[in-house]
Amino acid sequence: MTIGDRVKALRLKKGLTQEELAEKLGYKSKSSVAHIENGRDIPRSMIVQLSEILDTTPAYLMGWEDSEGSLFNKYDNIHPIQLKKIPLLGEIACGEPIWADEDKEHYVMADMDIDADFCLTAKGDSMVNARINNGDIVFIKQMPLVQNGEIAAVIIDNEATLKRVYYYPDKNKLVLNPENPAYEPLIYINEELDTVRILGKAVYFMSAL
Repeated sequence: MTIGDRVKALRLKKGLTQEELAEKLGYKSKSSVAHIENGRDIPRSMIVQLSEILDTTPAYLMGWEDSEGSLFNKYDNIHPIQLKKIPLLGEIACGEPIWADEDKEHYVMADMDIDADFCLTAKGDSMVNARINNGDIVFIKQMPLVQNGEIAAVIIDNEATLKRVYYYPDKNKLVLNPENPAYEPLIYINEELDTVRILGKAVYFMSAL
């Protein structure tokens, strides 16, 4: 069975029409549900939404478990993914600082094990040696301070950047290091530190295959 087949079978089991399921999904037309049932690719966020409406699990809709038992019980190197919503707050520079647009209307579906408060889309190539590339989603745990050597999202004069942080309180000095030799470190001392604010620690990133 395909995802569409499973959606259709569960919809019929619950006695829902395509129009009723479309309404629960927030669509105005049943054609959206028809496309799903006919095999159109479905975003991960919709998989979660459909599983909640149809009283099932994302794993079942994806075909990872069936009536004969879960794939996770059959193979010790296959693991289930439990998803949660994490707010996406726009872009963060991997290079020169850029404005981070706080758009809390958008979310990224991420594994439940990721302990993060929000995420940002990386832009640029200054963190490539830390395996963070342009377009990657970087998950941030909100905190005002991080340990030296940790990667953090940092606001500088209301603009955001992603860098490895080194703070020297005895010198009243902050160094933000890129992970690309093509870029120079950003250095702030004394009263310049008033223009800098750490948003939080980068705890995870997600790249497209």
